Amino acid sequence: MSDHHAADGAPASPSAGPSAGQPAGQPAGQRPERLPHPGPGYLKAHVVRIGERRLEASMAKPVDGPDDWWLAVFWVTDDQGVVSFRDVAPASGPPADPPLLRMGPAFAGALSGMIREVDGRLSIRLTPLYPPEDQTRPWRCPLAIRTAFRWEPALVATMTPNQLADQVLAGFSRAVESLHRP
Repeated sequence: MSDHHAADGAPASPSAGPSAGQPAGQPAGQRPERLPHPGPGYLKAHVVRIGERRLEASMAKPVDGPDDWWLAVFWVTDDQGVVSFRDVAPASGPPADPPLLRMGPAFAGALSGMIREVDGRLSIRLTPLYPPEDQTRPWRCPLAIRTAFRWEPALVATMTPNQLADQVLAGFSRAVESLHRP
């Protein structure tokens, strides 16, 4: 992640220019809708059920960022690699609103009581790892996200780092499953 921060102190996402983080073999200026399989995650993958499909949610090893932000990357895969947000959209088709706008409340709800509240707002930030090329089609990008959380110190002090990460991965899995519901 970048050393830059948004006005609220949250880590800012790096520039998403046309060649920023371009996967190998991807034509310059064209952002991918799927990504190759990233390999094993930090913890054992969690199952994500989308209709009859069985996908797997994984995460990279989290890091402690500046200003008490806990940073991690999450993704969902099938046999071919990281799936698209469209792969988990409702059967009737993707809604108009961006998937992270729908996913955020479900993710925060799954971690109820753990996320620190500052000035009436939960300290959670979600951004796509590869934003969609066409902002009017927000579901056409890989289901891989950067996350940032600030935790309630008293609650997370009773957990090991792996227990915390596993609970967040479980919350991510449930939040992804919620995207499939209309």
